Amino acid sequence: MALKVTFLGTGTSQGVPVIACDCEVCTSLDARDNRLRTSIMVEDESTNVVIDSGPDFRQQLLRAKVKKLDGLLFTHEHKDHIAGMDDIRAFNYICRQPVDIYATKQVQSALEREFHYAFDEIKYPGVPELTVHTIENKQFNIGTISFLPILVKHFKLDVFGYRIGDFTYITDANFISDEEIDKIKGSKVLVINALRREPHVSHFTLDEAIKMIDRIAPEKAYLTHLSHQMGRHEDIAKELPSYIECAFDGLVLNFG
Repeated sequence: MALKVTFLGTGTSQGVPVIACDCEVCTSLDARDNRLRTSIMVEDESTNVVIDSGPDFRQQLLRAKVKKLDGLLFTHEHKDHIAGMDDIRAFNYICRQPVDIYATKQVQSALEREFHYAFDEIKYPGVPELTVHTIENKQFNIGTISFLPILVKHFKLDVFGYRIGDFTYITDANFISDEEIDKIKGSKVLVINALRREPHVSHFTLDEAIKMIDRIAPEKAYLTHLSHQMGRHEDIAKELPSYIECAFDGLVLNFG
């Protein structure tokens, strides 16, 4: 199966540049240092799925020229991963049907709080039209694409990463159990979060991410959910081993 992965955003919750920051990363002229909130799009010949709809969702889909959306899949309920969901209304209008969203019960509860108007029994005209699918820690399909959840910890919060064939995507994690690591092993490509160099309560640091990559041993790994505290893309690249790269917005990976 041919699979295409597009990085719609690779930045942390504040994005890069950060508002009012004059650091060398936030003022960099390198386009790779401009990072919208973390999200990817996964496509095969007939199905496309976006993982997470953060505050930059509209901008990301316009930039990537997305014309249809077969599924919106969530990793967890933090604002930088759900805040843009309202913008699926465009697909309701263009495609004349509800958008299928996939989330745990925990994430659904947050969506119902944040976007209560989309879940009201009597709806205001023009609110998002959704078909909600509950997911658990077991394999499921969206169209022709199969997803295997990877349960990770984001401090004390449960978060899902996803394995799609030879590709595994993990964001917002600072702990992965041995059982879940076994589900990742054998992936040819691993994407994993690396927030910054200094310790953080809920994210892998650069060193921690590299150690996890080396334990899983994919052929290639990409770092995502990067903050401006990590440094400039160009400088980080010089430090990394050849099998690890920093992802950047607009990066496309092709499989099969």
